[in-house]
Amino acid sequence: MQQVYKATDVGLVRKGNEDNLLVFDKVYAVADGMGGEAAGEVASQLLVNTVQEKLAGREQIREENLCQAIQDANMVIRHYVGEHPGCEGMGTTATLLHIDEQDGQAYWAHVGDSRLYLLRSGTEALAQITRDHSYVEDLVREGTITPEEAKKHPQRNMLTRAVGVMENLEVDSGRLTIQDGDIFLLATDGLMKHVEDEAITRILREAVDNPAQALLNAALAAGGTDNITVVVVSLA
Repeated sequence: MQQVYKATDVGLVRKGNEDNLLVFDKVYAVADGMGGEAAGEVASQLLVNTVQEKLAGREQIREENLCQAIQDANMVIRHYVGEHPGCEGMGTTATLLHIDEQDGQAYWAHVGDSRLYLLRSGTEALAQITRDHSYVEDLVREGTITPEEAKKHPQRNMLTRAVGVMENLEVDSGRLTIQDGDIFLLATDGLMKHVEDEAITRILREAVDNPAQALLNAALAAGGTDNITVVVVSLA
């Protein structure tokens, strides 16, 4: 059984919410749009609309289907930009999850710097499943800067991949064997900017009513400088 919690908020600084989320038929997604004059909001909405359109009604969803849905969204957004030149450069992150309890697998696909995490029963640490497609993540992996330095780097928001920005888009994907008690977290970077992994872990374990709202509240309390979107899926 999948218990699902979701929350999104514009935050305390931004004028509009360019994030979007999707929850339908055991498919979950978060998207963080970018681009001026509300173009980011359009991009993230096109992403979730396309994903739902392409995956709705499928008897079986695997990682290649999630990847193709993102590729389809990439074409849709690029076509939109072609018809609206003022939106040039708009795009969105995309983090997708599908949990198939019948075959005991969780399938995911990902582009950008939104994240998928797994908190497994019996383990203390929160596991980050996705890799950020960002300039500072590349520097960290090269050993040029530390993870702590990355959080304050002036180019920390620069993405190396985004849906709708590039013609040939590479999509990361994978699958995990699920266990009872697993908690999956999908979040845009408005959460991670303000809430450390240790605090995320504590909230996921201790929140009584709505862990997604509790995480969002923690990000707001810490400054809320960006849009915040959270989806939590708990396997009972």
